[in-house]
Amino acid sequence: MEAAVSPLPDDAEALKALLTLALQKADAAEQRAAVVEAELANARALASATEAMIAHLKLQNAKLRREQYGASAERTERLLAQFELGYEDLEVDAAEDEFAAAKTTTISAFERKKPVRKPFPEHLPRERVVVSAPCSCPACGSDRLSRLGEDVTETLEVIPRAWKVIQTVREKFACRACEKITQPPAPFHVTPRGWAGPSFLAMLMFNKYGQHQPLHRQAERFACEGVPLSVSTLADQIGAACHALMPIYRMIEAHVLAAERIHGDDTTVPVMAKGKTDTGRLWDYVRDDRPFGGSDPPAVIFHYSRDRRGEHPRSHLASWSGILQADAYGGYGDLYVADRQPGPILEAGCFAHARRKFFELADVEGAARKKSRGEKAPVIYPIALEAVQKLDALFAIERDINGKNPAERLASCQELSAPLMAELHEWLNAQLAKISRNHDVAKAINYMLRRWGAFTRFLDDGRVCLSNNAAERALRCVPLGRKSWLFCGSDRGGQRAAIAYSLIQTCRLNDLDPQAWLADTLARIADHPVNQLEALLPWNWCANQRAIAA
Repeated sequence: MEAAVSPLPDDAEALKALLTLALQKADAAEQRAAVVEAELANARALASATEAMIAHLKLQNAKLRREQYGASAERTERLLAQFELGYEDLEVDAAEDEFAAAKTTTISAFERKKPVRKPFPEHLPRERVVVSAPCSCPACGSDRLSRLGEDVTETLEVIPRAWKVIQTVREKFACRACEKITQPPAPFHVTPRGWAGPSFLAMLMFNKYGQHQPLHRQAERFACEGVPLSVSTLADQIGAACHALMPIYRMIEAHVLAAERIHGDDTTVPVMAKGKTDTGRLWDYVRDDRPFGGSDPPAVIFHYSRDRRGEHPRSHLASWSGILQADAYGGYGDLYVADRQPGPILEAGCFAHARRKFFELADVEGAARKKSRGEKAPVIYPIALEAVQKLDALFAIERDINGKNPAERLASCQELSAPLMAELHEWLNAQLAKISRNHDVAKAINYMLRRWGAFTRFLDDGRVCLSNNAAERALRCVPLGRKSWLFCGSDRGGQRAAIAYSLIQTCRLNDLDPQAWLADTLARIADHPVNQLEALLPWNWCANQRAIAA
């Protein structure tokens, strides 16, 4: 039997040469693998950045289209929110892939174009951390060093929320002459027994009604920070704070009802019932004179009701008369009676609602999206599309005259908008005669024609706007919060929500920080003179703060 012949040489030098060649091939293969890996990482980074940029441009396009053409529906708001969440995730993916690509050293890493970082706000405190310089020159060892300057790198940092207990000490004194004991009076507190400070109450209220964080979530966070507080205890403080702020609420209500023109709207709010939830309503009435150059500050008042019967707006506006801009809700009908006391209320139609009915029948992009998803696309009606274009021409005029005084607005409306409205009225009647009365387009046309007097109100009064968007914007906080707090616990909970929303949304209308205003007002209202409560109203408080700062 013959022995097997080894494929390897017996010579040591030949073996070394063979091993060297194998190592060189392995190094070359490793380098090629590193290059491929680097190219793959760069390709991933480029793809992620491109996808994030496309999402960003789509989001901008959607916002611009909605601002120019779209209706202010809650569904559109949710779609934009989903766009923003998707864009946020794509940005995170792009940053992660970019960092992975930057670790490769074989080829130049792809760098995503980033926006220029703005400097940090000047009001933030600065803490200097000086890196000590060497005592001698690293190059030659000499100790003859002279300072040339410094380079400063700023990093944003946050200090966790700090809790503290304030001890108010009232010393007692005894008189050696009359043996009477004296002691300074206890300070006023906005809530009974005063264990919660005004800043804490302001944070509690703003987080619940301004940031939509229910009390049980806040209690969990407080417990993690070492301050265990029960939900019932926090609820007591919310009730006491709302009761203390009731005078401010009543003054805001009087300010809103002193206007000659207001916006009105309502939305649903679930209310806890036996084994289920009932559908309550939150009503808002907005005073905003800025579109016609008014000097009075804007404000909003909320009311709660268990249902949507027409008696509620009648009671809300029982002592008011003027121009009401609202939707076509039938419950407002009794307010528009000619012989109403104390005076008539004139109806002003909302062109945004009218346009929305046509836009839903002419949503070309929405139909294309449904078709791309394999869903049944709705029919696009040319009449509805033309109606949207005619209404957009009126909104373009409204944007140009926004902020001018009523006389200038009225003159522009008479000159520019009146011919368009006459043409629109004639066109709507002509189109209505061509289609069935049960057609969706006919319903949208009748919505305007049956209320034509309300829709032409802006041609007779320069204070009237085309839309009721002011009320819808102020009411947007309720749909945003419904996802978090789900329902109100009772009717009184709905009333407290109406008070808190009125205060917070009025602050936002006046460009104020609601939490700062609540903290200062709760600290002062307990011992504030009743005849000087107007100084605590948000618009007056803002003016006082600016004067103090100046």
